[in-house]
Amino acid sequence: MTGFQFSKYIPTNIDGSNFDNLLDLFKQLLLYTSGDPTEAIDWMNELDKQHNITNSEYGMGDFIQELKDKGFLDEGERTGGYEITPKMEQAIRKNALEEVFGKLKKSGKGNHKTRFTGIGDENTGDVRNYQFGDSLDQIALTESIKNAQLTRGDSGFMSTEDLVVTEKEYKTQTSTVLMIDISHSMILYGEDRITPAKRVALALAEYIKTQFPKDTLDIIVFGNDAWQITLKELPYLKVGPFHTNTVAGLQLAREILRRKRNPNKQIFMITDGKPSCLKEGIKYYKNSFGLDKKIVNKCYNEAAACRRLGIPITTFMIAQDPYLQQFVEEFTKTNNGKAFFTGLQGLGDIVFTDYAKNKRKRM
Repeated sequence: MTGFQFSKYIPTNIDGSNFDNLLDLFKQLLLYTSGDPTEAIDWMNELDKQHNITNSEYGMGDFIQELKDKGFLDEGERTGGYEITPKMEQAIRKNALEEVFGKLKKSGKGNHKTRFTGIGDENTGDVRNYQFGDSLDQIALTESIKNAQLTRGDSGFMSTEDLVVTEKEYKTQTSTVLMIDISHSMILYGEDRITPAKRVALALAEYIKTQFPKDTLDIIVFGNDAWQITLKELPYLKVGPFHTNTVAGLQLAREILRRKRNPNKQIFMITDGKPSCLKEGIKYYKNSFGLDKKIVNKCYNEAAACRRLGIPITTFMIAQDPYLQQFVEEFTKTNNGKAFFTGLQGLGDIVFTDYAKNKRKRM
C-alpha cells in the first residue's frame, strides 16, 4: 500500500559564517522591534539558543562586531546602548523594497506615463497622420518616404498627406501623501498590522527614490491627532493608545498637497479600523462603538473636499468587517477614488501596482 512516511522536522542552521544571512534576519527584527537594536540582538541571541544560527567559529559577538565595523551599528555615547546608523536605515528600506516589490532595476528619470499623447518623452511605437502643430522631430521619416513612394511612385514629390508622426507618451510627476493608521487596533486581536504597514511604506519610499526621483512622498500618521513624520523616523514608528482620527489625517494631507506644484496629487491611506475620533477645539470627541454619524459625515466632507481639489484617495483596508467595508465604499464614492480590501499578505503588491499604474494628468 502506497503512503507517506513522516519524520520529525529539524530546521537547517543558518550558515553562521555568512554575515549577509544574519544581517537579513537582523533587519527583519529591527522592523519588528521599531528600530530597537538592543531588543533585536536579544531576539537574535534567543534564536541562536533555539536554532544554532551561529557556530563555534563565528559567534554572535563576531556578528555584532562586524555590524559596527561595516557601519551598520554604533554604540550611543549618551545612552551607552546600540544605535542603528543611516547606512542601516537605508539597508532596511532596500530590504523592504526587495521583499515587497521584488528587485527593481534603477531607471534614469523615473516618471509616470499618462494616457495623453503628443510631444512627449517616450515613443509608443504607434504612428498617425501628421497634423498641423506636430513637432518636426516626431516625423517618422522611413514611414513617410514609404507612403510617398506608394502613392506617387518615383516622382520625387512628397505631400503633407504622406507624412506620419510617431506617437509619444507624456511622463508626469506625482505628489503622494501616504497615511498610516497608528491607532491601538493595529496591534489588537493578536495580529501585528503595523509592521507590514511600515514595510510597505519603506518599500514605497525607496521605490519612488530610485524609480521616480522627481515624485514626492510625504508620510502622515494618524491616531487621536495627525502629524507628519520623516522617512528617517519610519522604522521607529510605534502604535500608540490612540483612537482613529481619519479626518485630521485627511485635513493634513490636503494641506500638504495644496502646497505642491505637481499637477498629479493623490492620497494613499492604510487603515484597519473605523474612524472613531474628532478634535473639537482642545477636546476630543470619541466613540469606538460602531460608526458614529457625526464622525462619519466629517469623513465624507473631507472626501468631497479632496475631490473638488482633484485629489483622489486610495484606501487600503486591511479589515474585513462588512459594515466597515460599506463605509469605505461610500467614502470612496464620495471622493471618486479607489478602495482595496486586502489582507496583510497582499498589501504591498496592491500598493505597488496601483502606484505604478497611475496614469492621470491634467492638460
